[in-house]
Parts: sequence; structure tokens; C-alpha cells
Amino acid sequence: MTISPIFFYVFAGMATAFALITILKKSPAAAAFSLVMVFFSFAGIYAVLGAHLVSALQVIVYAGAIMVLFVFVIMLLNADSPSLDAARSPMWLRALGLGTGAVLLCFFVWAFRNSAPLAATGNYSAQQVAQMGGNTRVLSRLLFSEWVYPFELTSALILAGIVGAVAIAKRKVPGDGGVS
Repeated sequence: MTISPIFFYVFAGMATAFALITILKKSPAAAAFSLVMVFFSFAGIYAVLGAHLVSALQVIVYAGAIMVLFVFVIMLLNADSPSLDAARSPMWLRALGLGTGAVLLCFFVWAFRNSAPLAATGNYSAQQVAQMGGNTRVLSRLLFSEWVYPFELTSALILAGIVGAVAIAKRKVPGDGGVS
């Protein structure tokens, strides 16, 4: 199957643009909705690459369930007010953040240019996957046998992050009149 790289670049550009909007928005609700668009862009990339199950799971699980939960928590905690204003931060802190981002970008570009392309290894070449019943069967067999503990650990980490966010948002700040 040959695909046009134009679609990949369109979806990758959309994902990058919405990711920047996500981190630059002052409103947490607007940032969450931009993150939904990042997830849809990733789903488009997966669909272009032929991973239709992963694309559907991206939309159902991340753009659907996880983001609905995040938006619900944001609205429940009335945390729609901006939490960080970059314009009020000192100039040296902004310069440090920009410099760190530039250094990381240069490092990633260097790493991608100097790394060898990954090849299919082991029992999971395209021919082996087709013989084993397709992507969905191989993915589910691996996910619920060899990778079941990392899968469950990931769900526990997501739950811990949500509980931590609620605990931080609900703590009482001295001098605010006791209102949390």
C-alpha cells in the first residue's frame, strides 16, 4: 500500500499546531479542547499508516473518554481561570524556557537525522502479522498477555494523576478567605 506523505505532513502539522495552542492557551478548558484536536490529528496519522484499530481507539479512548473526564474535572473544580501567566514571569525565566526548548529541538533533530530507521524484527514482520490473523489479533494478544502489567500500570498512573490534580486544586490557599 502506498500512501502520499502529504497526508502525514498535514496531520503532523495540525498536531504540532494544536499542541502549541494547548500549551500557550491561558484557559484550561480551551487548552483541553485543543488537546482533543491533537488526539484527532494523531488518529489521522494512524489511519494514514494503516493502523485503523489504533486510530479508532485513539478517537474513542483519548479524544472521547479521557478528554471528557478532563473537561469534567476542569468544569467541576471551576478551574477555568488562567493558572499561569507567562507575561508576568521574569524575562530571565522566559529566556531560559525558550533556550531550553531550542536546545531540546536541536537535540531531537540531530537524534532523528543520525538514527538508523527501525526495521521489523522477530515474529512481527508484515508477513508474520498477516499469518497470525492481522494487526488487531496480534495487538490484543500482546496487550493482554506480555504487556498486561504495563497496561494496568498506565491506567493506575492516569488515576493517580487525576487524584493529584483534584487534591492540588482543592487545597486551601492562605489568605483567600477560606474559599477553595
